[in-house]
Amino acid sequence: MGDLGDTGGVEALPDTMAVSVLRGVHDVILERRPVPTPAPDEVLVRVHSVGTCGSDVHYYEHGRIGDFVVEQPLVLGHEPSGVVVARGASATRHDIGTRVALEPGVPCSHCAECRLGRYNLCPRMRFFGTPPIDGAFCEFVTLREDFAHPVPEALSDDAAGLLEPLSVGVWACRKARVGPGSRVLVTGAGPIGLVAAQTARAFGATEVVVTDVNSGRLRVAAELGATATIDVSTTDLAESGFEPDVLLECSGVAAAAAQAIRRVGRAGRVVLVGMGGDEIPLPLAHVQGFEVEVTGTFRYANTWPTAIALAAGSEIDLDRLVTHRFGLAEVEQALTVARHDETVIKAVVRPQETIHG
Repeated sequence: MGDLGDTGGVEALPDTMAVSVLRGVHDVILERRPVPTPAPDEVLVRVHSVGTCGSDVHYYEHGRIGDFVVEQPLVLGHEPSGVVVARGASATRHDIGTRVALEPGVPCSHCAECRLGRYNLCPRMRFFGTPPIDGAFCEFVTLREDFAHPVPEALSDDAAGLLEPLSVGVWACRKARVGPGSRVLVTGAGPIGLVAAQTARAFGATEVVVTDVNSGRLRVAAELGATATIDVSTTDLAESGFEPDVLLECSGVAAAAAQAIRRVGRAGRVVLVGMGGDEIPLPLAHVQGFEVEVTGTFRYANTWPTAIALAAGSEIDLDRLVTHRFGLAEVEQALTVARHDETVIKAVVRPQETIHG
């Protein structure tokens, strides 16, 4: 076995590990690779839970997202949690055995965006599961120690992994300046919409209305604190009478976004979170006449402390989002389960477990 750094004398680590690898469209295999060695400023983490994301599914189905193309075998997965099992020579932040949630994007820390605190916009970002950077559908990963965040025992392994999508919700609510008294419309009750709605309530919003075409997901939204829900397959949003001052657009559906923007009141804020097509029709007369602010979001920055605090308290329930669990040999099933099961909200992969069904 190679030098894996400081293991704290706790355990002997294996030489190799199981890894789920995407070789191409609809082509996932399980193979063995060497356990990675942490760099001096990194920790080695045994992965316990990894949430699946729409981007993982998109790479599996299409082999690309925009300019990011799978040109060589790729390990997907960017919503991981686990336990520190070894440290690089200069890594001192975490004791061996510390449970951590992994912030999956490591910036260069030197460019103008990083220096200004906007490290999510770093042009040299290395992000798990984004070509050509391998992700966390494997038994062990290494990560720079300052992007491994300790989590309290109150958080399950699954919830710790889902701090990543929760960070998307936190970032969106910050961009929208959600606060006490805000009236928020969330379009789309998928995992991101559900965490965005919960975050808006936690930030003090007094009204949070969630829309979707899936009645089951809308029931979950109500259970998680939405003050009202609208099934837009049967009810026209324009007839709802709700005029939000914040729109968190999480559906990624162009027509839904355009309709929802028209509902936003004067001096309102629109944050485009969902990723669908490259363009949406913008109701310009409404945006200009009401001085509506419209902005996009790209991942997050400096959100993990807030996300951990919210999830560890009573404001956010991440475990409720987990509907399906799979072992590492079942990653393909995790990526395709939504094809035939409309109850899916979030499927997670547990690399240390053998799970069937």
